[in-house]
Amino acid sequence: MTENTQTPSAPTSELPTQYAPAEVEGKLYERWVERGYFTADPASEKPAYTIVIPPPNVTGSLHLGHAFQHTLMDALTRRKRMQGYESLWLPGMDHAGIATQNKVEQQLAEEGKSRHDLGREEFVERVWQWKEEYGGKILGQMRRLGDGVDWSRERFTMDEGLSKAVQTIFKKLFDDGLIYRAERIINWCPRCLTAISDIEVEYQEDAGELVSITYGEGEDTLVVATTRAETMLGDTAIAVHPDDERYRHLVGKLIKLPLTDRSIPVVADTHVDPEFGTGCVKVTPAHDPNDFAIGQRHGLPNMTVMDEHGVITVHGPFLGLDRFEARSAIVGALREQGRIVAEKRPYLHSVGHCSRCRTTVEPRLSLQWWVKVDTLAKAAGDAVRDGRVAIHPQEMEKRYFDWVDNLNDWCISRQLWWGHRIPVWYGPDGEVLCVGPDDEAPTGEGWTQDTDVLDTWFSSGLWPFSTLGWPEKTPDLEKFYSTDVLVTGHDIIFFWVARMMMFGLYAMDGEPPFKTIALTGLVRDERGKKMSKSFGNVVDPLDWMDKYGSDAVRFTLAKGANPGTDVPIGEDWVQASRNFANKIWNATRFALMNGATIEGELPPVEKMSATDRWILSRLNKTVAQVDAYYEDFQFSKLSEALYHFAWDEVFDWYVELSKTTFFAGGEGAEVSGRVLGEVLDTTLRLLHPVVPFVTETLWTTLTGGESLVVAAWPKDSGFRDEAAETEIENLQAVVTEVRRFRADQGLQPGQKVPARLDLAGTALAAHEAAIRQLLRLQPEGEEFHATATLPVAGATVALDLSGTIDVAAERKRLSKDLAAAEKEKQQAVAKLGNEAFLAKAPDNVVDKIKGRLAKAETDIARIQAQLDALPAA
Repeated sequence: MTENTQTPSAPTSELPTQYAPAEVEGKLYERWVERGYFTADPASEKPAYTIVIPPPNVTGSLHLGHAFQHTLMDALTRRKRMQGYESLWLPGMDHAGIATQNKVEQQLAEEGKSRHDLGREEFVERVWQWKEEYGGKILGQMRRLGDGVDWSRERFTMDEGLSKAVQTIFKKLFDDGLIYRAERIINWCPRCLTAISDIEVEYQEDAGELVSITYGEGEDTLVVATTRAETMLGDTAIAVHPDDERYRHLVGKLIKLPLTDRSIPVVADTHVDPEFGTGCVKVTPAHDPNDFAIGQRHGLPNMTVMDEHGVITVHGPFLGLDRFEARSAIVGALREQGRIVAEKRPYLHSVGHCSRCRTTVEPRLSLQWWVKVDTLAKAAGDAVRDGRVAIHPQEMEKRYFDWVDNLNDWCISRQLWWGHRIPVWYGPDGEVLCVGPDDEAPTGEGWTQDTDVLDTWFSSGLWPFSTLGWPEKTPDLEKFYSTDVLVTGHDIIFFWVARMMMFGLYAMDGEPPFKTIALTGLVRDERGKKMSKSFGNVVDPLDWMDKYGSDAVRFTLAKGANPGTDVPIGEDWVQASRNFANKIWNATRFALMNGATIEGELPPVEKMSATDRWILSRLNKTVAQVDAYYEDFQFSKLSEALYHFAWDEVFDWYVELSKTTFFAGGEGAEVSGRVLGEVLDTTLRLLHPVVPFVTETLWTTLTGGESLVVAAWPKDSGFRDEAAETEIENLQAVVTEVRRFRADQGLQPGQKVPARLDLAGTALAAHEAAIRQLLRLQPEGEEFHATATLPVAGATVALDLSGTIDVAAERKRLSKDLAAAEKEKQQAVAKLGNEAFLAKAPDNVVDKIKGRLAKAETDIARIQAQLDALPAA
């Protein structure tokens, strides 16, 4: 249970009759920040616990995905702080190169301008102004959610310290031969006018056309099929498989390329699948990654036929046409020449789109900067394989290994103006000079800096150590690196996690950036559907916070958080969590009004009732269970455990069972008041990391303590009383069974019924008054006539229903229900006994009928028991 580290006092004030989150949350949060509870001290002798926030885009606002992950990170850091750790949750934002530049370019477009009208320097200044005015909206929204981050350490991926870190690691990689410049096929966005990485390309099924074209003349003809006819202008070969007998005689020959005055060779390459299509492939090395590889193997020329806007650049009738216009024009010209031998439209095929602007991506040969990743990726894989880094849940390791074990070199240059500019200068005589943060950049005539900037993920890949002061050996870096847990979605293993692993291990001498990678799923709507503006199911978490309170949103998200799996969420669930917060509030009000206290030591066990011992035993088991779930990142299970313990066991059972004791007064009431105070104190502490606001208000009122943020986390005292647990479980069984029977007989919850309780020889005898109160059972009286007898848990409860229900009408109703259930059973048995039906019916249909049979059998047993319990007609 709880170690009280603060001197308790009497309750500080009475609680209002209703909990109003809007009146509490903002004031509480500002009080926590002002008191410095979230500020970590590197000089502290406490063990460190560190989480760095996945930096949201400076353009972003709080969405449910953020709220979900932030709730989990906040819960982890709050609990560790209560456990005595120097807990640091470090906040910050990402400069989001393409997204932010697009925002400002859109703003300029409204003024009738482009970035080129301003020039690079003025445009970048304009972006900084936008960032100061509009950026960082999400930071204020994080306060609404209750994020316990250390605001004194807030960072930005373009701030001075992080810029120094970027230059430092770029030069180190460059000097070690791990950064190089080369002409390769990249993904090019004709709208954003920049290269984008493989993981920034989103594929979708588009309706295009597949055309089969005859190349060559006379007997030397081949047929190739393509969905991108416009690229044929850049074909430099046709490839066939070396073992394909159909075309062996043509290998090495020159074939006439239609619509041009060029001839191209036929080459033999094992990349070609002879079973697919005609077994012939057009080779366009400058516009397709596979073709580029074939071209490299066969020494083919690279012929670029369109510019960065996707406009055709080769001379002829197609010059100046957009790529899609050229596609139609070229197919039309080929059709006129009789070279189209087959057409299929619409032809659904997977097409890459820019994740930022949805433009169709164009594979393009381009001179770019690259990171050589083979050794870096191997180190990232080894760190997980040798146990230095754990991935949770463990089944996600396969996805991680599939990625890092097959990682291609990383294109890190972007043709943007907003971002970390590549620190390389070119001299007038072909010199290439990489400049570090402490080096002087060349200023002589003819020296120019590379115009590209770095991929956003390059700087965010340094986040776990650059935010702590690297490359300087700062106290923060020494105290808080490596970080303990990375909480992030499984969808950015490739974007961010692998980058941080590679850079962290490389820069920090093999020490990984985090000890555990805790992967979460994605938030979906209540039907499990992806949230999308086009679906109309996107929810602004701030709307729910306004309506139900931040605690309700947090608790709903935590209850859905099973490791690695997606999280469905609906407004009804948030409303239910709001009801839970209200239940905590009302129960604590009742407790305070009835003498609940934390003053003094707990009374000796021998003075406690079985009910007192039961709840303390259950409390300690819950503490142990919640701790185990936290260590395994089982947020859903720990939230469910707390929910059922608080609502069911504390509020619905212990408080109700204790009412007779409180009303009777005396020593028993004092003992139960102290036990109830202890239970509430510990329960509020356990709940605090997930629902911080309502628990803080209640706990400070109950205990007079300073704040739950800096209170001690509960410990399992080891107290167990299995006998008391069994005794109360039997009591619960009696109450539950009689309540069910009353409901089945149509009795109102408050309707009183004469009853005889035979509890002799059981521990339940001591609870007769509580049982009668909970079940609204009157003494039996002189004219008592038992019309129903319920044996349960070794006891017998006899009820006289003669004056409360119309026995004949009830028997008629139940007989009708019984007949319907028996008919349902007969129909299900008949179908399941029909071999012909079973042979044809799908498994799900058979399973449904089996379910109907099981339900019918349960209904029959239940209804028959109700009939048997009725008095004779």
